[in-house]
Amino acid sequence: MNKETLAQAIQKEGKFSFSRSGGPGGQNVNKVNTKVLLTVSPEALDCLSDDQIHRVKEKLSGRINGEGELFIQFQEERSQLMNREKAVLRLADLILESLVVRKKRKKTRPGRAAVQKRLDSKKKQSDKKKNRGSIRFHD
Repeated sequence: MNKETLAQAIQKEGKFSFSRSGGPGGQNVNKVNTKVLLTVSPEALDCLSDDQIHRVKEKLSGRINGEGELFIQFQEERSQLMNREKAVLRLADLILESLVVRKKRKKTRPGRAAVQKRLDSKKKQSDKKKNRGSIRFHD
């Protein structure tokens, strides 16, 4: 699945709501509803399989509201249209990131040369500190 297909599905199935943005922007902030809240149900995205829907719900559980819908807010741009487009693309990115299966880490042990190098370094440091002692004169 590619980002464009997912973005089109989100655009089609998503519900948009708008409100006034906070922060700098002068009078534009006070009178234009530029902040975008996008909600979409993962089940409504027909480009996702059942396994993928389950994985999205598991990985993005912090972005799911009480109705079981994914949500994202976007308010960085001064125009509602730009915020709307960027919210769709950001949600598509989040979904695609959640679908990536991470490889399990294999435990490895350091090689013989690495162990010897570490021990040599420790011995050198030990000798350096041993030679720092005070000098005693014998009469």
